[in-house]
Amino acid sequence: MSQYQTVCEQLQQAPKTWLVTGVAGFIGSNLLETLLKLNQKVVGLDNFATGFQYNLDDVQNLVTPEQWANFKFYEGDIRNLEDCHKACANVDYVLHQAALGSVPRSIADPITTNAANITGFLNMLVAARDANVSSFTYAASSSTYGDHPALPKVEENIGQPLSPYAITKYVNELYASVFSRTYNFHSIGLRYFNVFGKRQNPKGAYAAVIPTWTSLLLQKEQVFINGDGETSRDFCYIKNAVQANILAATALDVKKSAVYNIAFGERITLNQLYQEISSNLKLIAKLEETQPHYRDFRAGDVRHSLADITKAREILHYQPEYSVRDGLKEAISWYTAEFNKVGFGK
Repeated sequence: MSQYQTVCEQLQQAPKTWLVTGVAGFIGSNLLETLLKLNQKVVGLDNFATGFQYNLDDVQNLVTPEQWANFKFYEGDIRNLEDCHKACANVDYVLHQAALGSVPRSIADPITTNAANITGFLNMLVAARDANVSSFTYAASSSTYGDHPALPKVEENIGQPLSPYAITKYVNELYASVFSRTYNFHSIGLRYFNVFGKRQNPKGAYAAVIPTWTSLLLQKEQVFINGDGETSRDFCYIKNAVQANILAATALDVKKSAVYNIAFGERITLNQLYQEISSNLKLIAKLEETQPHYRDFRAGDVRHSLADITKAREILHYQPEYSVRDGLKEAISWYTAEFNKVGFGK
């Protein structure tokens, strides 16, 4: 039995109270679903800037009425300290996912990104410290590695940030470290590498690549690849990220105020990714395979990304179960079913 399975069994035997910020978003709603299915009590906080009520409705349809009754939702904003204090009251574990993602969004509007990702993060640290929570786990980012050329990426070696978004995520780590030294308030940062899966929104200018391409192909529209397609990424399926959050939150006997790479530990080029998505859609949705079009590289993008997950494996006992190909099979099945129901991405 894996450490994750052991922890899940222990949680079911002795339920805790969790706060998930950004609970109506992609990662937050997947955490909510898993925690409620483990019969945990969950407090959710979201301002619906990038989250959606229909994500919460979807979770409600997937759990029992008794499990859903364990969920308490606050509509609020992490930029408001009072909202953060309210949400943190009587909570055991905090999973802080609320943020404004997207490198292009941060380049277009660095002030709003800074307010959500730095002011909001600091508010959550203060509120969680004041509430004396047992653990504080937060969404860090692989964008922190910036222009550091080495592969794979190792937690201790970072370069210069390449976007305002990357700066905000690095500042989060600095604040977490200072809070550990100054207030003895410890936290764990999870440097996500390109998380994907069900409920990831394909709409809008800043949508992630996998749901965007899948949506376009389902609608039989043209897919564009930025650059030559040889840019590579270490994509992480959502169930791996959920596992990491639960392990990090409950790992009370390990060194805190640390960051860990959360990925699968393999990279795939955008050209390969396109072919994988196209092949899955041919099998699942009976679509004919098509070829992408290419355009200029996008400002602020890192050329290659690959995680060394040794630290998370050894200390958190993280064992990612889904490769990008395994995750794509599940995700594209979900995307296709959603498209057939409501027109996913339209």
